Amino acid sequence: MIRPALLALLPLLLPVAAVAADPSPALLTWARLKARPRPTADATIAYGPDALQKVDLWVPAGPGPHPVVVMVHGGCWQSDIADRTLMDWIAADLRAGGIAVWNIDYRGVDRPGGGYPGTFADVAAAADALAAQASAYRLDLRRVVAVGHSAGGHLALWLAARPKLPAASPLRRPQPLRIAHVVSLGGLPDLEATAASPDNGCGTEVVGRLVAGGGYADTSIPRLLPLGVGQDLVNGLNDRIIPARLATDYVATAKKAGDRVRLAMLADTGHVELIAPETPAWAAAKRAIAKGLRR
Repeated sequence: MIRPALLALLPLLLPVAAVAADPSPALLTWARLKARPRPTADATIAYGPDALQKVDLWVPAGPGPHPVVVMVHGGCWQSDIADRTLMDWIAADLRAGGIAVWNIDYRGVDRPGGGYPGTFADVAAAADALAAQASAYRLDLRRVVAVGHSAGGHLALWLAARPKLPAASPLRRPQPLRIAHVVSLGGLPDLEATAASPDNGCGTEVVGRLVAGGGYADTSIPRLLPLGVGQDLVNGLNDRIIPARLATDYVATAKKAGDRVRLAMLADTGHVELIAPETPAWAAAKRAIAKGLRR
């Protein structure tokens, strides 16, 4: 759910039309998304003792083995803003289309043990826990795409970047889950650019909290390029959380490094549309997921 701390961010996280006159189209709000009937996952699996160290698993009908999306929620890397349930509607949509979803949670910077290295260690442990469940739930580890929304877009890309982590990094682990492709939905891949951009909806202070004690060398995606993994970015032209340049600048940097990166910048699309099943933005994301699973 989106937690009470979100109220302090409403002027940033809701469409501008909700707080000021604006000629842009009416955009989907968090309240309208959350008011829908909530679908239910097939299983919840713990990967650690903390209440947030959980994964919701969504399994399609049929014998499998099923391709898998590792899903990472956003919330400005803060557990008080969002948790994995924000992704329930698109997780159910993928399940209905024959794709299993491994929807992870993790401790944000506002939780004991979060920040560096805890937030990253949680995301890594949650992803790697997939291998232990693959046989029981008929999951195909050869076809795994990471999908992340907002701050989760950064973390989804980071999962694909784990083989590139410096040898001395405390975040480096042997045999990390192999990610075939990444789809970032309104993501924040460049932490240094985010920290230098006060117009981003998460603010700049949270990035300092996220990397405190570590730095950018093993946390910010441009430092780890090329990833050697295909990447799709889906962003909205009307997104009031993620300035468009954070996507376009990252794409240019990643392409220059030699990665295969595509950007879909969609009109009449804000931040919430990116995780609503009926929108053109989600349709674009599903096409990218399907292509990534075929590689």
